[in-house]
Amino acid sequence: MQNLRVNGDRLWESLMEMAKIGATEKGGNCRLALTDLDREGRDLFVGWCKDAGCTIKVDQMGNIFARRAGKDDSLPPVMTGSHLDTQPTGGKFDGVYGVLAGLEVIRTLNDLGIETDAPIEASVWTNEEGSRFAPAMVASGVFAGVFDLEYGHSRADLDGKTMGEELDRIGYKGSEPVGGREIRAFFEAHIEQGPILEAEEKTIGVVTGAQGQRWFEVTMTGAESHAGTTPMNRRKDALLGASKVVAAVNDIAMKHAPNAVTTVGLMQVSPNSRNTIPGEVFFAVDLRNPEDEALSAMAAELTEICEKVCSEDGLELDLKEIWYSPPIAFDADCVAAVRNGASSENFAHRDIISGAGHDACYISRVAPTGMIFVPCEDGISHNEVENATPEDLAAGCNVLLQAMVARATV
Repeated sequence: MQNLRVNGDRLWESLMEMAKIGATEKGGNCRLALTDLDREGRDLFVGWCKDAGCTIKVDQMGNIFARRAGKDDSLPPVMTGSHLDTQPTGGKFDGVYGVLAGLEVIRTLNDLGIETDAPIEASVWTNEEGSRFAPAMVASGVFAGVFDLEYGHSRADLDGKTMGEELDRIGYKGSEPVGGREIRAFFEAHIEQGPILEAEEKTIGVVTGAQGQRWFEVTMTGAESHAGTTPMNRRKDALLGASKVVAAVNDIAMKHAPNAVTTVGLMQVSPNSRNTIPGEVFFAVDLRNPEDEALSAMAAELTEICEKVCSEDGLELDLKEIWYSPPIAFDADCVAAVRNGASSENFAHRDIISGAGHDACYISRVAPTGMIFVPCEDGISHNEVENATPEDLAAGCNVLLQAMVARATV
């Protein structure tokens, strides 16, 4: 086990080749879920996996599974993976690192002629980001039984195009059923997307769980009116009301410091004219906390402030919670496998809670699950300047290799 090493140069080269698809001017990526660029990325991954001798299956949500046979191929697989879709101004490593780390594990086992007892699978999960289709991680959610297939296929983007339609269009609505099969263990390698590992000079984050999340969609409706002729005391300005809520959302996080984080990152103003008072504003609210009780309190406070603002400003309110993901504790044996892998490689490591949602969070409902974090520069992610070193990425992949081989041994 201690002599197992991935090819870090090959991993880096694969990451840089994938990064050419949807490359942006500032060095990042834009491969929104189920676009033509997403299809190109999927095709490249599938081609690489076939070259590595894997069999490929695609389920009805477009999730891809590349399988390397084990000595006993009837055993449940040890699986790894993440996602290839990005934010509109995303980086080269978020998600794609976990996918290509899985491929590198398979390539390394091939290079060394190692046959594992259980099969090894590398996976791609559809629409993890939730940027084009809300909610996030919807396809792994269908796999885990959190959502049904009809719900997954019906998710629509801002132009009204559904996931089912776009899966058909790009040729990735597979025939395999979604979920319902046993997984021996699941691991996801990922950049931290935060500053802790870099600040503490740790190479590996042993992820013990993930914080809870609640997503809301809010529509506040007032009255459109002329910006020059409507007195201030007669206005029903939906954007003014929304701005009060945005400020209050920030206050909610500060009240529940240091663990809470809150964000308003999406807003649509109608009619969006410079000389018309906004009559309607739609925006999204993201609440997160590792403690479920505190997260529930934050949700109640959001509801209260929205109702108060609309009452005082004469606005109508439509407030919907569209997604709830409770705090997650990962499987103790999988966490131990990651920790042992880091220790065996003499990598400086620490336990850590994930602040972001990942496909592993849903998969943990149906399979023993663990995660591996590696540092990213300045903790920056969901940004074109997102960066990680080849050495840290290779280190995380080596830990992944150690953990997967350990769990694939009967």
